[in-house]
Amino acid sequence: MSEQQVEALAPEEHHEGGFRPIQTLGRDASRGGPHYGEFIEQVRGLMDRVRLASPTDEVALEAIATLKELNAKLDSAVGDEWDAPAWHRNDLPARGNITLPPFLIDAASAEGVRARITFRTFHLGGNSAAHGGHIALGFDDLLGMTVALNTRAVTRTAFLHVDYRSITPLNTELQVHGWVERQEGRKVFVRATLHDGDRLCAEAHGLFLLLKPGQQ
Repeated sequence: MSEQQVEALAPEEHHEGGFRPIQTLGRDASRGGPHYGEFIEQVRGLMDRVRLASPTDEVALEAIATLKELNAKLDSAVGDEWDAPAWHRNDLPARGNITLPPFLIDAASAEGVRARITFRTFHLGGNSAAHGGHIALGFDDLLGMTVALNTRAVTRTAFLHVDYRSITPLNTELQVHGWVERQEGRKVFVRATLHDGDRLCAEAHGLFLLLKPGQQ
């Protein structure tokens, strides 16, 4: 699987700026099966442990053998991007997407998105603080959702600026708020904040572009 390249482009019948059509997203909460959430949680637990692991040779070799066996087993379950559960599983933290810090949506509408996000041990930057890149990643995904709900269109991030105002703690449920500030033609200007209670950890502003028909 390490040499396999997952097809990134949708087949023609799904093509909407290179994305699956918005109206099909989040429609099949059974995708991945009833144990998919626990499967993702176990993978996240592995990621947390590996982040701080310093294994002995014995443990490393045993883990490598186990991981090789697991990867071989998962090869049979790998599909393409458009069939992945992460497009659908709105019932799971961050849709079950392990590339994202886990978050839970509290409110989502054309007016904005409010969510609770947790940066785990895997997201460590240094000295018990979340890595700034993971914070930006969380903003980017949630603002993409914000724009999609506001415009009902497919967009791409044009730029995202993040100001880090204070330390963002690990393993703490934080509050994120994203909203559309204004739209000028294809340009959608957005803002977001990240809070630990009353304390502002970071804030962001950015620009998303509505894609032209067929544009990737």
